[in-house]
Amino acid sequence: MNTKPFTSGLSENAVMITRVADRQWHALDDDLVVGRGHAEHRPDGRLFVSIDAWHDAAFDRLAEAMLAALPTPLYTVVDEADAELTTAWRRAGFTIRRREWEYVVPTDPQVTGLEAVLPPSGVTIVPAGQADESLLREADRAIRDEVEASVGWWQSMPAEVIPRLEGDTIVDLSKYAAAAGPDRYLGLIRVVRVKRPRIGLVAVRAGEQRRGIARALLAHALGTLHRSGAPAAWTEIHESNQAASALFQGIGARPMGSNLELVR
Repeated sequence: MNTKPFTSGLSENAVMITRVADRQWHALDDDLVVGRGHAEHRPDGRLFVSIDAWHDAAFDRLAEAMLAALPTPLYTVVDEADAELTTAWRRAGFTIRRREWEYVVPTDPQVTGLEAVLPPSGVTIVPAGQADESLLREADRAIRDEVEASVGWWQSMPAEVIPRLEGDTIVDLSKYAAAAGPDRYLGLIRVVRVKRPRIGLVAVRAGEQRRGIARALLAHALGTLHRSGAPAAWTEIHESNQAASALFQGIGARPMGSNLELVR
C-alpha cells in the first residue's frame, strides 16, 4: 500500500466512498480515485478483503465501509515487511492469525542435490495430470485427517488447501503428482504455474514418512520444472512447521520474506 500523508488540503470528511460493484469500493477525493477495496471468496469459502489506498484517510474510510457491508469473519494477507499496511489493518480491528515464510527453491538437480534421488522400493511417482482421481482424493482425506489428529495445523494451511464447504481440498487434479504404493497413494505434491511455479503442498501419509517419499516427490516436481526452463519455484511454510522448513532448506531453498494472514 502507498500510504502517503493526506496532503490534498481537504478534511478527511472529504473522502467519499462509493460501492461500484457487489464487492468493490472506490474512495474518491474531489472525483479522483484515491483508493480501491475488493472482497472475494477463496475456494475454501472464506471471504478475503484487500485495500489499495493512497493515504491513511482513504484506507480507513474504505475499511469502515467494507466492514459495515460484509459478514464476518473476514481475512486478508499482507507482506510482513509492509509495516504500514499491517498497522492499517490492525486499526480496522484485524489480528494476526498465522505467519508463513516464503522460500525460493532452486530447480536444478545439481543444486538441490536431488539428481540421484529415486523413490523407495515399491513406490512409483505418478506425474501431474495422470493421477487416479479416487486414489488421489482418498489420500488427500487420509493425510488431512492424520495431520489434524496429531499436530493439528491443517487449519493453518494456505486457503487453497483448506477443506471447501463439501469437505474436499482438491480443486484441480492436473496440478497433483502422487507417490503410488501397490494399492494406494502414499504422498502428494501440488505445483501451480501461473505467474511463477509455486509448490503449494507436499504431504506423505504418517505411516510412510521418513522413507524418502517427500524428497522423491520434490525431485520429480523440481526436475520437471527445470526441464521446462523454470530456474526456481516458490513455496510458503507455516512458521511452526519445522519439518517442512528443514526439508526445503536441505535442498537449498532460501527464505525471501514472510506473509501474515489477518482475521477480523
